Amino acid sequence: MRVFHLHLLPPVLALLLAACASDPSRLALGSSRAQTLQQLGKPTATYPLPDGGERLQYSTEPYGYEVNNVDLNAAGQVVAVRSELAAPLVNNPIQVGKWREAEILRTYGKPFQVTRVDSFDGTIWSWHIQQNYLPYMFYVYFDPAGVVVRYSVSPQ
Repeated sequence: MRVFHLHLLPPVLALLLAACASDPSRLALGSSRAQTLQQLGKPTATYPLPDGGERLQYSTEPYGYEVNNVDLNAAGQVVAVRSELAAPLVNNPIQVGKWREAEILRTYGKPFQVTRVDSFDGTIWSWHIQQNYLPYMFYVYFDPAGVVVRYSVSPQ
């Protein structure tokens, strides 16, 4: 008799859905917002950008390892496509003491988990990432006012 583990169903479904979606890195610069939505589907989040543009964010969290940001200019054309969790400390260095929760969300998307610990006065956000095909966790620590005080990466 075979046993099917129901707890595996959400991660498997998430991976299958992610595989069905088009690869954001294949999106041509200059594509329109409509072309982007047709090719990639509905984003998991959208954020206004300071220059009047918009960021379309495609995240595979909580079970995946990818957050892709597609930046549109004020005219609605694609000007940048970035995979943020591929190398979170290299692609977009966090500005400790300056960045707040909003900048982290706009860059890395909704975290896998938000926690509190007794040894730190604030919240800790975490994401799954891969480095050299190995699973790691990416952590961002916020003080009670929501300002980044540090960040780190550790093996899972």
